[in-house]
Amino acid sequence: MNTKSYFFQSFAIVALAFIAFVGFKQILPDKIFSDSKVDSKNVLIDSLLLESVAKDSLSEKSDSILRKEQKLTKGKITFDATEGIEFPAEVFDDYKGFQYLISFYDKLYQLENNPQSKVRIAYYGDSMTDGDLIVQDVRNNYQERFGGNGVGFVSITSESAASRGSIKAVYSKNWKTQSYLNVKNPISPFGVNGHVFFANDTKNTTWISFEAGPKKFSTSLDNPTLYYGRSSKKGNVNFIIGKDTLRKSLTPNNLVNTLKVTSGSVKAFKANFIHADSIPIYGFNFDSGTGVHVDNFSQRGNSGLPISIFNADVMKSFNNTLKYDLVILHYGTNVLNYGTKNYFWYQKGMTKVVNKIKESFPGVSILIVSTADKSTKYDLEMKTDSAVVPLMNAQKTYALETESGFVNLYTLMGGDGSMVKWVSDSPSKANKDYTHFNQRGAKEIGNLLYNQLNQGYEKYKALREKRDGPSKKKTVRKTNADSVSVIKDSVNE
Repeated sequence: MNTKSYFFQSFAIVALAFIAFVGFKQILPDKIFSDSKVDSKNVLIDSLLLESVAKDSLSEKSDSILRKEQKLTKGKITFDATEGIEFPAEVFDDYKGFQYLISFYDKLYQLENNPQSKVRIAYYGDSMTDGDLIVQDVRNNYQERFGGNGVGFVSITSESAASRGSIKAVYSKNWKTQSYLNVKNPISPFGVNGHVFFANDTKNTTWISFEAGPKKFSTSLDNPTLYYGRSSKKGNVNFIIGKDTLRKSLTPNNLVNTLKVTSGSVKAFKANFIHADSIPIYGFNFDSGTGVHVDNFSQRGNSGLPISIFNADVMKSFNNTLKYDLVILHYGTNVLNYGTKNYFWYQKGMTKVVNKIKESFPGVSILIVSTADKSTKYDLEMKTDSAVVPLMNAQKTYALETESGFVNLYTLMGGDGSMVKWVSDSPSKANKDYTHFNQRGAKEIGNLLYNQLNQGYEKYKALREKRDGPSKKKTVRKTNADSVSVIKDSVNE
């Protein structure tokens, strides 16, 4: 046996492997796997995101698209006047797009002058807004200034129901749930919350109970109203309020149907669904009918892309009663983890989403909220992930292209390296996954978002007064949540 020959062969193989490693290291990304531990329990990633990454992440922009984007992002961005109001020109780096929020601002202006009118916001998001984080603070700021009580629309089931502080919800485990994250063709169309629920257990009662939370402006369940869909069969629901039980019928004749639990406000109630197994159930709405109301449609693992499969006719039916004035799209957390800095595919997909929103809620203003800062370990040091800025710029580009307002959450929280600072602050404002905000940080983010929106509103009022002349003194409705009447043990239909 020639041991020397085998030695040289082995040495050659090791040497070639080392050379190959050195060569590939130059072209491999800085990181392949995340350094942080991820608990996979209850983590969902929407199917449209996975398909888009697999299909379109390597797609390149055409020359015509590149020229169009260069024109959009270079020089001044000027606006056409809307009803005689024109915001000053902007530059891409500092784009906010207040011009495209004029219809929303006009509704706020009407509310400020007539406290009996109302304004409604739909806030779509991912795990950043899970448990009503951020959204509850935006809601509180608006209700503090313009009036309004209630948490808005609430789904039947939610991964964050136990941790949500603005309303307490407990439900039976036998609900059948379909989500737009992983189902393209649901049994019945998805609701405005991206879900549809069925009480299809014929042996055991399917139920849900709600109790008002302790937070200001949500200490009662105002005008509780059930939303449900179309079916060929009728059903019943028993509402238990205190010591009283109220039996009502479900008549699912329309695409979207409503059933008021009771007039006025209650502290808590339970709903038992009887023989309603074929009826699509969407959720309950709680609002005082005047002031500002903000619905939180958060969903863990969501990229925003699933909104593109909404049924526009069903959304219009929801809008007939809810009447949205602003739709906020707050995504990005789940789009950063795929080793790419080319987000043209996501830009295209979210453009379709914005167009579906415009089709579904005609005349609504749209606001895009960008990804926040996110930190990743590079050479043993936590730094801003290299994909954050490319994604943020893609989000800003489709906001500008679709004539939407824009909040640059990355720069708003401090820009490069800010997530490290938020985690290390004492007390900390973000979790040690260097991605999500804690309660303190979420409250600050909610305030920052509100302040930017309000900055645009104040500029709108100044431009309006310049157009119309000085206005009369405004009347702002202040709401005292503790003064809301509560029905305890009696029920009046």
